[in-house]
Amino acid sequence: MAPRFATDIVTFYHPGFWGLESADAFRDWAVKNPERFWDRTMDALAEAGVTGIELTFAPGDIDSVLRAFGDASSFRHELQARGLSVVSAFIAESECPDWRDSDSLPAIVADAERRASFLADVGAGLLVAGLPMRATSGTRPPFFVDAAYMTRMADIAHIVGEAVAQHGVKLAFHTESNSTLWYERDIDLFMALTDPRYVWLCPDSCHIALGGGDPVAVARRHSQRIALAHWKDAVKPIDVELTIDETVFAQQQPYMTELGTGIVDWRGWAAAMSLTPGADIVLIELDEAADPVSALRTGTAVAKGIRADAGLLS
Repeated sequence: MAPRFATDIVTFYHPGFWGLESADAFRDWAVKNPERFWDRTMDALAEAGVTGIELTFAPGDIDSVLRAFGDASSFRHELQARGLSVVSAFIAESECPDWRDSDSLPAIVADAERRASFLADVGAGLLVAGLPMRATSGTRPPFFVDAAYMTRMADIAHIVGEAVAQHGVKLAFHTESNSTLWYERDIDLFMALTDPRYVWLCPDSCHIALGGGDPVAVARRHSQRIALAHWKDAVKPIDVELTIDETVFAQQQPYMTELGTGIVDWRGWAAAMSLTPGADIVLIELDEAADPVSALRTGTAVAKGIRADAGLLS
């Protein structure tokens, strides 16, 4: 059975698509005009032939949806009218309580339950989270991603995963560059410490490669816990020590590239993904495409070609 194609709403964050001059101008406009933002985004998705969406950080977030449509069911109706649906929602670290703060657990759970309730109402079943970022190399005191740290993260993940499961939603973790779930060793350790009934994986092919890892090997080792995957390519592993602050995501951008033009073994990746619980969705991640309709059509065509090359139905 051929999969559905999806994308992250960040695909539509390029200011040029909106006739604006800067990212700040776009975000200010989108926050003030959520109805217009969502109408054009949904129309563009339908035009591109991509039927699934992952909600993300503002302005393409749950709060924006609620400002535009009032409730999840109204949003679901508007999506269905265009042949669209929500696949998942991503929790940005900057927009949720700090997992490193031991006093934050009640707020972390409440935040996740709020999002899971929305997802259930809109007909989606997956909440994607990440672990906190690493510290810039040389920071004092040093921050170690050791067994004690991962055990704390696993404990929180279990509590959150069980809480959202009550809403029929799975909790999956994204392998973000420069986070504490980046290197292959990080992923293996966290997966070993967590219960597969409550904690799932959302591997990102690009980010794993940026950390010097092998996305295909990760996908094969953890195939039965992959609820969703982000399909994105990398130019090469990050070869410098980046400053890990609010600019780190922009610093990583030059290492990312269009699907099929980088170093990811796409044939191996597609074959591995076909054996996972998340096989029915191919989520193509395109960060801030100036022409998102064209980029999504191209990305979808490339992904279909990759799957065909791997001997899979397109």
